[in-house]
Amino acid sequence: MAIEIELKLQLCSKTAKVLHEHPLLHKIESQKIRLLNTYFDTPALDLHARRVAMRFRKKGWAWLLTVKSAEPASGGLAMRNEWECPATPGVFDFSHVDDPKFRDYLESVTPQLHPVFTTNFRRQIWHIPFGESLIELALDRGKVESKGKSMPICEIELELISGHIGDIFALTKILQKSYKLYPEIASKAERGYSLHRGQPIAPFRSRPSVLSEELSPVEAFQKIALSCLEHFQRNEEGLRSSNDPEYVHQARVALRRLRSAIKLYTPVLPQDFVQAYGETWKALASALGDARNWDVFLDETLPSIRSAFPRTSELSRLKQEGIRHARRSRKAISNVMALSEYPRLMIEFTAAVFALNEASNLPLIEFASDQLSRHAGKARKWAMRYEDLQPAERHKMRIYFKKLRYTLEFFSPLVPNKRLPSYLAMLNRLQDELGLINDHITAQTLVKVILGKHHAGLLDGWLEGRHKLLTEQLADSLESWLGQQEPWKGK
Repeated sequence: MAIEIELKLQLCSKTAKVLHEHPLLHKIESQKIRLLNTYFDTPALDLHARRVAMRFRKKGWAWLLTVKSAEPASGGLAMRNEWECPATPGVFDFSHVDDPKFRDYLESVTPQLHPVFTTNFRRQIWHIPFGESLIELALDRGKVESKGKSMPICEIELELISGHIGDIFALTKILQKSYKLYPEIASKAERGYSLHRGQPIAPFRSRPSVLSEELSPVEAFQKIALSCLEHFQRNEEGLRSSNDPEYVHQARVALRRLRSAIKLYTPVLPQDFVQAYGETWKALASALGDARNWDVFLDETLPSIRSAFPRTSELSRLKQEGIRHARRSRKAISNVMALSEYPRLMIEFTAAVFALNEASNLPLIEFASDQLSRHAGKARKWAMRYEDLQPAERHKMRIYFKKLRYTLEFFSPLVPNKRLPSYLAMLNRLQDELGLINDHITAQTLVKVILGKHHAGLLDGWLEGRHKLLTEQLADSLESWLGQQEPWKGK
């Protein structure tokens, strides 16, 4: 079995035509080949469900059978287990797969295998000595086809032949100085499956945490940070091309989780890493936050106002102006993502995460318990003073509860306690109630932005009344939470 380490980058066809002129490439002789690949799966797409890709590849006159199993990609970088050997088309021989259980599974589904999609593309290859490594740069141009439908392929794959992962990122940074290259986390196989299933893009939610006690704190951070980055990147296309507010919501959650993770792990991370990336995402997070506020106002708060004041003359203006502000906020997000610094940041941050070294001997389970207790203590302190809190302080309390929830979600695999589900459910309920309170406070601000503070009196009064009612109801939820035992303490 080989471990395939590659970084995938999108580029436009115009850039693809001039890539060979780059100083790193023009003196290196390249090889050009055509690759025709047919991917197989069961009718129920069982291989895809297990994150396995199987294909027959025609390379020149030769045929290869390839099986890949992959972890989710982040920042464009994928690390895959790969088994490949010469083959006869249509003959499934998995004797080269050196994982006995995996080989047995492949053989068990062989009778069901049938073609699901093809990829057909021209590949131009350069082998680049760079740093302490040898890196293969492959420029692929062609298409994915399934059921009479197709989508284009125009991308670069940088594969580590030998050496260090860091050199792939360093080479990418040099190329990005000359060309617009964007990290691509969806493999050709993933795009082929999407085409085969006829599935449009959809908002992507975060994956469950996969931490284990054997990891060090820094290794745990690396998994969390890359998962957050994947969560964000898989919503990028929707941010650019869709009006569905859920893309904004999920992208915002992804960055919030990422920024929370950096703060959470600050005690075990290098100071220069925290200083470099602790606030790096702030401009994008701010743009997402502004867009999310207008989306919530239009989709959730305004319908409530319409129900309370169906005949108010200001409803039309509120909606029209709300839509205008929402569009402007979406444009601000697109502008940030269009900056040349944006794809560079994705590569730079991914490289920095992979380059982290352990600086602490603290066991992960101990680190997790300390952090959970610290965050729960802060939230508890604010909750016990709830009756005396001013609106700004309630907002701070909401942030502390959000951080506690993220922390517990990150460390949940390390908390094998039957009380965990109910405790998490209570945190989610609190977060929903606190979020609703915050939405009404935000709505008061947005109404005044649209109508002016001298013309929003009636609506402002109604929103204030709703806010007061919600804050009174929150007291019961806080009391219930304060009475729960923390699941990471005891069995």
